[in-house]
Amino acid sequence: MPRFRIVGLIAALVLFALGSGCSTPAQNTTFADPSAPILSRIAQTGILRVGMSGDQPPFNAKTRTGQIIGIEADLANALAGGMGVRAEFVEMPFGELLGALEAGKLDIVLSQVTMTTERNRRVAFTHPYFVTGKAILTRSEVLSRAQSSEDLDITGLRISALAGSTSEDFIRGRLPSARLSTTLDSDQAVRLLLSGKVDAMMADLPICVIALLRNPGAGLVAVSSPFTYEPIAAALPAHDTLFLNLVDNFMRNLEGSGLMQELTLRWFNDPTWLDAIPSRDPGQGPGPRAPQ
Repeated sequence: MPRFRIVGLIAALVLFALGSGCSTPAQNTTFADPSAPILSRIAQTGILRVGMSGDQPPFNAKTRTGQIIGIEADLANALAGGMGVRAEFVEMPFGELLGALEAGKLDIVLSQVTMTTERNRRVAFTHPYFVTGKAILTRSEVLSRAQSSEDLDITGLRISALAGSTSEDFIRGRLPSARLSTTLDSDQAVRLLLSGKVDAMMADLPICVIALLRNPGAGLVAVSSPFTYEPIAAALPAHDTLFLNLVDNFMRNLEGSGLMQELTLRWFNDPTWLDAIPSRDPGQGPGPRAPQ
């Protein structure tokens, strides 16, 4: 039976932060009793089931060979390594992740989940490991100069957002005049923009920036100043305080040791990983690289 090596958490993070960032895809995902102690089940199976969408680069993205890479993939592998088990990634649409966590299909969700009061009524959250904010990707010079939500509240504005995300909530609550198109993944939202079916896409700023880098020459502009404050954290089942305490301490150690900053620099400043993920358009070839 694997033993939990809490002391090894930081050492494991160093290993995975400098490694490939590859993941172990889920093979036979099973249901677990949502009320059962999670640490006991993980110890018995040797598996930490991690839910993510697989389409939110640079936090999580699927390569051409089917591996999940990104900041959150490294975090998951580091956490599992420190616990003496392996991470098994369960990929599903973003809007289904918290429901799967509540149903016992997952042990943890690492998929750029913003901490909100509504979500916190359903699941527990750790200390944030990243802070971002809402931004838009557009071809419009007028929209690209938007400084607040009031600048975007334009009658007839066509805008896309990921279904079940805080971007959707932002549009519904603060842009009542907009015509919203929700999508199952971020790639679909970008495709609507590229095809001219929407005027803008709303997402967290890093998602907009990566979409911009992957589509050079498309005339896209990402608003550089976020409209909101979005703390990103790991979501866990609400009932298991010991598991929450373990993962929360892990996230706090990330911040205190400076290793989260190292991971962020790696995935935002080194663009070589873009070559490993499929391009949006099959005729475009490898994803473009960001300027050094």
